[in-house]
Amino acid sequence: MKTIQHTPADAAVLCVALNPAIDLTIEVSDLRIGEVNRAQRAQQDAGGKGINVASCLADYAAKVAVTGQLGRDNAALFESLFNDKGIDNRCLYLDGHTRVNTKIVDPAKGETTDINLPGPSQTKAQINAHLERLADVMNTLASTVRWVVLSGSLPPGWPADTYATLTRHAHALGSQVMLDTSGQPFGEALKAGPDVVKPNRDELAEHLGRPLGSMEETIEAGRQLLTECPGMGLVAISMGHDGAVFVSPSQVVVAHPLDVEPISSVGAGDAMVAGIVAAQLDGLPLDRGAQLATAFAAAKLTRLGPHLPAPEIVRALAATVRLDRPGGPDYTP
Repeated sequence: MKTIQHTPADAAVLCVALNPAIDLTIEVSDLRIGEVNRAQRAQQDAGGKGINVASCLADYAAKVAVTGQLGRDNAALFESLFNDKGIDNRCLYLDGHTRVNTKIVDPAKGETTDINLPGPSQTKAQINAHLERLADVMNTLASTVRWVVLSGSLPPGWPADTYATLTRHAHALGSQVMLDTSGQPFGEALKAGPDVVKPNRDELAEHLGRPLGSMEETIEAGRQLLTECPGMGLVAISMGHDGAVFVSPSQVVVAHPLDVEPISSVGAGDAMVAGIVAAQLDGLPLDRGAQLATAFAAAKLTRLGPHLPAPEIVRALAATVRLDRPGGPDYTP
């Protein structure tokens, strides 16, 4: 893979990966639980939500930096990814190993089973010191970074308002914030007013404390977030095989999923986050942004690991994404 050279501190996007992981993906056709299974192949990739977003953005030729926590003992896989894709590595290095998550992909059933380990345990003093170092990274890159992406789970012991704190700091530096997390960290971060959020439908239902069984209920949930968080510009709700809903203060667009042959669903949501940010960088209107984000997710489904095909292929896929506006006919801009 060709190395992309970026000058120091020229990143337009900073992806924060507080709890990265090495993803060990094992392909097992017709997986049988409790029995001996034979794998067809296996692959290790630098992963975790923030890393996946950065990798997909870099494949789309966006200038991106990444910060977070890496274990020194198995950092080589991450460093290789960053070097190959021209990602500006601003990570903090810890003693020990970065966690390993196992993904068992069953192509015969179209299913992926995740077995995820927790992140590193740290003292309160260590966490506070790392938060200060993260703020320093943001300060250093503030002159060029337009978007800060906060995604993924928090490591054990980190305060639930971590993403809220980082959101406020990003805003103070003039950057916009893309948020993709769940549970209490999601609720706390909403209080700080992120600019775009991308929960999946189950995560949003958990946050609101009610089921979102229909399209109408899902759209109304997106509108509720916008009402509760003045200044937020977009709520993108991914719904798996049902596509995704994009709700802005003035419009609602439903993007239908593309019909592709999936190899692995791991990281598809992260690819959609990357597509939303790419659309924001390109200044696309809501409908074309929804198409691009959906194309990012579809293109990722056809690959193992956090990778996309060439940008022109992704853009060609985006042009084929079918959209509709609730209450109106299907259309493709």
